[in-house]
Amino acid sequence: MNSVVLFTSDLRLHDHPPLRAALESADGVVPLFVRDPAVDRAGFAAPNRLAFLADCLADLDAGLRERGGRLVVSSGDTVAEVCAVVRQADAGEVHMAAGYSRFAQDREARLRQALEADGRRLCVHDGVTTVVPPGELTPQGSDHFAVFTPYFRRWQAHPRRTPLAAPRMVPVPAGVRSGELPARSSVADVSEGLPAGGETEGRRRLGAWLSRHADAYEERHDDLAGDATSRLSAYFHFGAVSAAEAVHLARTRGGPGPEAFVRQLCWRDFHHQVLAARPQAATADYRSRADRWRRGRAAEDDLRTWREGRTGYPLVDAAMRQLAHEGWMHNRGRLIAASFLTKTLYIDWREGARHFLALLVDGDIANNQLNWQWVAGTGTDTRPNRVLNPVLQGKRYDPHGAYVRRWIPELAALSAGAVHEPWKLTGLDAAACDYPAPVVSLADGLARFRHARGGD
Repeated sequence: MNSVVLFTSDLRLHDHPPLRAALESADGVVPLFVRDPAVDRAGFAAPNRLAFLADCLADLDAGLRERGGRLVVSSGDTVAEVCAVVRQADAGEVHMAAGYSRFAQDREARLRQALEADGRRLCVHDGVTTVVPPGELTPQGSDHFAVFTPYFRRWQAHPRRTPLAAPRMVPVPAGVRSGELPARSSVADVSEGLPAGGETEGRRRLGAWLSRHADAYEERHDDLAGDATSRLSAYFHFGAVSAAEAVHLARTRGGPGPEAFVRQLCWRDFHHQVLAARPQAATADYRSRADRWRRGRAAEDDLRTWREGRTGYPLVDAAMRQLAHEGWMHNRGRLIAASFLTKTLYIDWREGARHFLALLVDGDIANNQLNWQWVAGTGTDTRPNRVLNPVLQGKRYDPHGAYVRRWIPELAALSAGAVHEPWKLTGLDAAACDYPAPVVSLADGLARFRHARGGD
C-alpha cells in the first residue's frame, strides 16, 4: 500500500510525525505540496512569503532527493489535487499536520469527506506546527486560556514528545506526475534584505544561535542594535524548523537565556490556542473597548506617513524601514511601531496588521493579529491602556542610537543624545537633517487616546 503526505506549514524532514507515520505504514510515500489559489486569496500571497516559500520547497525537494525521493508539486484546489494524486499512487491513506485556523479546519473537513467517499483514510497529526496543540490545555470552565501567565505554567509542565530524526530513505512510487517547483527569482517586489528560506538554512541558524547567543538572550533580546534575537520566526512559520525540537534543544542546553527563548515559543502557542478557539479574532476585537478609531483624510495621511517611516519619531521610523528592507522587524520594534499607530495616532489596529502581513516573511495570522490586538488593548493584555513612549523606549533599548542610525541615514551624524529627539536641534544641526518634524506631539497623542477610551 502507498500513502500520501500532504505538506502545508511543515516544510521539513526532521521531526515530522506525518512523514514518519506514513513511512512506517506504507511501501511507498508521495510527499505532496499543493499550491492552492484559495490560500493566496486568504492573504498568503505576499511577495516576501512567496519567495521564502520557493526556497523552502526547493530545499525540501533537495532533501528528499538525497533520500531517494522527490517532492511532488501541483496547483489547484487542495482537495481535488490530493484526490488526483491518491488515485495516481493508489494510496490508501493521506497523512497531514493538523491546522488550527478556520481555513485549515474547513480544508481538513472537505478533504476527509472526499477521501472517505472514495474509500481512503485521512490521518491528521497534532503537535507538528506548534509545541502543544491548541485545545490540549484548557482552564476550568473555558475552552482556552485568555491570560498568558497561567497558560505558560501549564505549558511548561505539559509532557513533551521526543523529536524525530529525519528519515534515511523516502521511497516514492513511480508514475506520479509533478509540476515545476516555484522559483524565488520569479517573484517580484521582494524585500532586498530577505533571508534565504528552507530547512537547511533554518537548522544552521538554530544551531549557531543556540551555541553562540542563547545564553545571553534573557539580557539582550530587547537590544535593538545588538540584534541578539534568533531571527527564526519565519522558519517556524513555514515549519522549516520544528518549534518542538527547538524547545527540546534549548531546554537541553539549560539556563535563563534558553528558558527565556522557550517562553517566546510559548507565546506562539498561546496565540494559536486563542485563535483556534476564537477564529473571529483575526478581524474582530477579542475584547472590545468601544474604540472610535480615527477616519478621514488626516488619519489616512498619518497612516501613510507611518508606513513610509516618516513619522518624525526615529525609533518608529527605523523599525518601519527595517520591515520594508528585510521583510522582518525586531520584536521590540514591532511593539513600539504598533503602539505608536494604535495609541499615539489612534488608528485602527487592523490597518497596521494589514501592512505587516503585506511585508512580514513570518506573517502569521495568529501571531500577527493577536500581537496587534495585545498592543492595541483589544486583545489579551491585562493593561489595555498602556502606551509605549518611543523616545523613552529608544533611550532604553537603543541607548547609543546605533539602531536608529543604521536605518535612518539622515540622522547618521547625530550624537546618541540627539538621535532620539532630533526636533530639539537648532541652527546648523537642524538644517543638516533632512528629517521630518513629528507628525503629532506625544502629549497630544496621549490626550487624544485617553479621551477616546473614555478618559482612562
